[in-house]
Amino acid sequence: MSDNHHEEAHTGPIKTPSQVLWASLFSLVLPIFIIIGLVYFVVSGAKPGAGTVNMEKTVAERIQKVGMVEVRDANRPLKAGEEVYKAQCAACHAVGAAGAPKFGDAGAWGARIKTGYESLLNSALKGKGAMGAQGGGDFADTEIGRAVVYMTNAAGGKFAEPQAPVAAK
Repeated sequence: MSDNHHEEAHTGPIKTPSQVLWASLFSLVLPIFIIIGLVYFVVSGAKPGAGTVNMEKTVAERIQKVGMVEVRDANRPLKAGEEVYKAQCAACHAVGAAGAPKFGDAGAWGARIKTGYESLLNSALKGKGAMGAQGGGDFADTEIGRAVVYMTNAAGGKFAEPQAPVAAK
């Protein structure tokens, strides 16, 4: 009886050849198929196929010009300060956005007016604080100067409006 008990203790759950076959199938072959299925699932996402790239657009982007030349009429009449203010300055100065002194606010403009017209024009052309440089944009420097005079004079300034530079003869 002790020999029989000893044999039973060493036998496993697999007792027949068909159980060996199924155990090897599940332990070796099935994980391989699961891995292949997962790999296929991961790499089968929607990706553009080879040769579907728009070659004309790609080449055009690579050979585009570095700079652009824009021709403007240098002899057009200079715009008035109010017109330049409405087009360029009012977006921030009408509502006081980003700390801009509001149009007509004598308190906010007072200390700035004391720095003088040249200082204010320099700030407008080169930028100051949140305000970007206005020089070199759609308006000539003289027109930006006229907008500076328009804004400061509305807040109590007494600056004269800059005139168009006289062409050398």
